[in-house]
Formats: sequence, C-alpha cells, structure tokens
Amino acid sequence: MKGIIWLASYPKSGNTWFRVFLTNLLRDTDAPASINELKNTPIASARDVFDDSMGFEASDLTADEIDRLRPELYLHLAEKAAEPLFMKIHDAYTEVADRMPLIPKAATGGALYFVRNPLDVAVSFAHHCGWSYDASISRMAEESFAFCRNSDRLHNQLRQKLLSWSGHVKTWTDLAPFPVCVLRYEDMKLKPLETFERAVRFSGLPHGRGQIQKALGFSSFDVVQKLEDAEGFREKGPSAYRFFRKGRVGSWREELSEIQARQIVQDHHEVMRRFGYLDDQGQVVY
Repeated sequence: MKGIIWLASYPKSGNTWFRVFLTNLLRDTDAPASINELKNTPIASARDVFDDSMGFEASDLTADEIDRLRPELYLHLAEKAAEPLFMKIHDAYTEVADRMPLIPKAATGGALYFVRNPLDVAVSFAHHCGWSYDASISRMAEESFAFCRNSDRLHNQLRQKLLSWSGHVKTWTDLAPFPVCVLRYEDMKLKPLETFERAVRFSGLPHGRGQIQKALGFSSFDVVQKLEDAEGFREKGPSAYRFFRKGRVGSWREELSEIQARQIVQDHHEVMRRFGYLDDQGQVVY
C-alpha cells in the first residue's frame, strides 16, 4: 500500500498497543522489542517531526498557521518514505484553511481506525491525564475539545482537534475519502488473531499467521507492562502512574458510578449503538 497508513484513534483506544504489535511484527526477532523504539510509527502531531521536516520551528507559528502547513508535511513524508510508513494520529479528520483536509488523500494509502467502548475510554483517559472521571466524561462530550490547545507553555506535541468522542469516530469512519479499516478494541482483546490478521492484510504486509501469532505474544499486556516497569515509557503522561495500566474490557463497571455511566451513554448513544456497544434494548454490551 503506497502512502501513509494512519493509525487513527481517540486516545486510549488501542493505538499504541497496535504500534507495539506492529514493531514486533516488522522486526520479527526472538525477543520482544523495546516499547521505546516503536518502528516506523512516528506521531503525526510530534513537534520534532514538524520541525525536522519543515526546516523551521513550530514554536515560531500560531496553532492555525501550523495546521495550514501540516498537510504539506504529510505529503512530504509520504513522498520521501522508502518503506511503508505508519503514523499514529489522534486528530479527528478535520479541515484546515480553505477547506483543505488536515490529512491529504494524496499522501494516504489508508487508515486503521481503532474504536473502543467510551465507558472504558473515559476511565483510561482520566488516569492517563490525571483527571477526575467527571472531567474525562465532560471533555469526551465537548464538540471543540483539543489536546495541547493552551499557549501557556510549549507542548511537545502540536495542537490536535479531537472533537467529542462521537464526533471523532464519525469523522474518520464517515468522511475520510480513502480506505478505512475499523478495528474494535474489544475484538483486538477477545479475537486477537482474527482481528490483527485483518489489519495486516489491509495494510498490505506480507507476514503470515505464524509471524502474527509471535508478534501478538511479544505484545501481550503482561509483556508490555513488564517492559514499562523495566525501562519506562516515554509516551506516558506526566500525571499517569503508568501507560499500560489495565487494558481490560469492561473495567468501567468497577470504577464508574451509575450516574457517570448513564451520562456517557446519553452523550454517545448513537455511535455506541452503531459499533455494537449498545444492544437493541439500549443495554451496554461489554
């Protein structure tokens, strides 16, 4: 597949776990890869990626000026890539100036979109950012929510417009003009071989079932937790105890109040039903 393959998701939806798997798959060695050396998966919003590629510093520009240049950045990266380039991205699929998409079709081969039950996302997001559950729930419902939007300090990442959780999902699954393969986090956990095989085939990678199984073993949650304990993880938020915290399906049932869970369902019921997180009677699945 030519062009960038986007690893797109709302935060805490399995994106980084897939990057660990992908690194182990592409390395194909006899030991787990370091989680601090994730192969071929730069972060689309990383400030150093912008600065190194554009030849000047993003800190000299406003957030809107940076946004207008980001499509050019991705065209440049796609053109110079000598091998398949996977890029992690948390931005929603939005437009910048003159209705130009932030993610140019000409730079893109396709996207893997990771979606997770927003009840579990709310819990994991709160721990990652050091927020209360109520704050996490509120931000997930905010139509204009963005990461790194405050100008009171220099962030190591550029501004990322996430929108609401529902808005984020719909922009990538409904608006993107290139092939998008949707992967549910729950399927990644409960049907890993089938789900990861589908992602590998979509990406055009030549690896067979045996290689995929080995990479999955090296990317298991127990393994990555031990690696994080041993070497740390540079992408861990400063307020989080650890990045790879639990990774369980349905852990929200032990942590959210009934009122908090009801609020999330109220905010996102349409998209939750569409992706199988609510049944026909409106009851939560997973």
